[in-house]
Amino acid sequence: MKIYTKTGDKGQTSLYGGTRVSKHHLRIEALGCVDELNSWIGLLKDQEIDSKYKELLLHIQHKLFTLGAILATDPKKAILKSGKERLNINKINTSDIIALEDEIDQMNEYLPEMTHFILPGGHFIVSYCHLARTVCRRAERSTSVLNEQQPVEINVLTYLNRLSDYLFVLARKLTLDLNVDEIKWMPAKNG
Repeated sequence: MKIYTKTGDKGQTSLYGGTRVSKHHLRIEALGCVDELNSWIGLLKDQEIDSKYKELLLHIQHKLFTLGAILATDPKKAILKSGKERLNINKINTSDIIALEDEIDQMNEYLPEMTHFILPGGHFIVSYCHLARTVCRRAERSTSVLNEQQPVEINVLTYLNRLSDYLFVLARKLTLDLNVDEIKWMPAKNG
């Protein structure tokens, strides 16, 4: 299989279903953000962290590929003439979202109460997690804009929202696990 097709040389690409769109189309932008997020999560997963986190991060990477496939499918061509869905894979479902919520709740049991905003940093692994979180928020924003023009499955938006929450709490938990200080944002006072 050749990696290059030359069909995108003029700034267009194909959605699943064959529809051609510009490479800066909102759908492609959202898809690109999800792809970038997946790469950051891969980098985070490759660090010296607890194997439980690694396993869940790998699972999340698989879910992000599913999410990407959903975004890459032309909604007008999502259902075949036979009535079957073009995309014949398990979608993002409520149990995927609940799994993230359960992980958040479990980690929160070990974390001190948050009394201030937290500055990203303290350790490079924590910083990678915050980078993944911010890219996740961008993916969510891009998908939200797309949703205003072409409806997106609600579980896609919900999953991205919950995933960014998970990554924030994971960054806090990694800070604790790595025995580094959380850097609190203390606003400067006037005068």
